[in-house]
Amino acid sequence: MKKAIAILMVLCLLGMGALAEEAAHSDTLVVYFSATGTTRGVAERLANVTGADLYEIVPAEPYTDEDLNYNDRSTRATWEQDNPETRPEIGREDIDLNGYSTVYIGYPIWWGEEPRILCTFVEAHDFTDITVIPFCTSGGSGIGRSGSDLAQLAGTGTWLDGARLNGGASEEELQTWVDGLK
Repeated sequence: MKKAIAILMVLCLLGMGALAEEAAHSDTLVVYFSATGTTRGVAERLANVTGADLYEIVPAEPYTDEDLNYNDRSTRATWEQDNPETRPEIGREDIDLNGYSTVYIGYPIWWGEEPRILCTFVEAHDFTDITVIPFCTSGGSGIGRSGSDLAQLAGTGTWLDGARLNGGASEEELQTWVDGLK
């Protein structure tokens, strides 16, 4: 009898663990790349507002301050943007998009476009049956055609127009933006 009760207790605990793990997984994901931290802040607040899971695209070779010197035409970031076929390697474990129905994709705008590492990410994933909402951060540039460029590269998913978000956008402002998407 004690053995049966012990087995029952273990099964109950395992079941509770599975439920907790399932509850921890949202059907919404915020994916972002942030070279300086601005996009990270927006992505974290957006994930909090939407109850989304969060995934950071981390380059295999991190960008240095010198790599991001927009005033020097010989920098790594400039070279990548000038070469549209460039696909910087992602340096962390990939994420499985199965189970997500909505994916927000955030990034800074570099020379009016998405950083090439975003191309690496979208080409590697299947967005079938997923609504994808791009957002960017920028000191002055709008989202431009970056969202439609990513949608074309992805080839799957329902891509919304997206928006440029202020790096200091509050949770209330993000909630208003999200509510306006419906």
